[in-house]
Amino acid sequence: MPYQRTIKHEINFSGIGLHIGKRVNLTLKPAPPNTGIIFRRIDLPHSEPTRAILANITDGTLATTIGNNGTGVNTIEHLLAALTGLGIDNIIVELDAPEIPILDGSAVQFVNFLRAARVKYQNVLKRFVVIKEPIVVSCDDKYIEAFPSDRFIIECTIEFGHPIIGIQSLKWEFSYKSFIKDICSARTFCLREDVEKLRANGFAQGGSLENAVVVDKNGILNKEGLRFPDEFVRHKILDLIGDLSLLGHPIVGYIKAYKSGHKLNHQFLRTLLNQFKKWELSEIVHSNKQWKFQKAFQSPFLSLPYHQ
Repeated sequence: MPYQRTIKHEINFSGIGLHIGKRVNLTLKPAPPNTGIIFRRIDLPHSEPTRAILANITDGTLATTIGNNGTGVNTIEHLLAALTGLGIDNIIVELDAPEIPILDGSAVQFVNFLRAARVKYQNVLKRFVVIKEPIVVSCDDKYIEAFPSDRFIIECTIEFGHPIIGIQSLKWEFSYKSFIKDICSARTFCLREDVEKLRANGFAQGGSLENAVVVDKNGILNKEGLRFPDEFVRHKILDLIGDLSLLGHPIVGYIKAYKSGHKLNHQFLRTLLNQFKKWELSEIVHSNKQWKFQKAFQSPFLSLPYHQ
């Protein structure tokens, strides 16, 4: 269905923040059409809500952080991926800390919470960023490319100089069912030798084998092993889905990513928005007994900050 979505019911849950190492309480609330994804820091009652869009990105060092006027919300990409994977366009996210809970290191628990709150269709058409011409961004040997397509496809390749991870590639075509089955449960991962370095620099204070796949030279440290043989590249696709949602609208195109990460993902979004002749904001309309893309007016929340 080409209509915007929210959730039917408010839902509350909590979990540990990966980097702050403290418990975070989260509330997801329904929102009207054309609201977008809005984050509110209820521990800072005078702070402004922050829209999850490119203009509000403040950091991409180890995760995606958004904020305005000194108010930040970190590690938002897994929740954003879950919202994209279920087609949810409008929602209010309230939290009492500067970081989204890491939960099990994937998006599967976010998906479960959202499905428990039930998806609600809204009588307003979605708008899509439709790629019309190739768009390329690169940094050293890393790159992201976008090509015209009538659907959302990601082809992702990772390459780590580690015998357990190595080179992994996956081509994945978006659907709600495929996201739930093949992508949302892929967990974040790290090398064992990097864990202490991260903690010494104030990161990963809440990290554990309960919320990340940890790899050393001998294998996987998690007793349960991997959820997929190529879980590492599936998680990179999960992160990319979450970051691409910061366009403010779903993307329609063939995305090819090699050794991508949050900073490169953000750079790709900036390049895309600047090359405005190479994409088009469209709606799906019914014409001649079929659905097709039709150019829409520019959306007010594609790249603008949120103001009440």
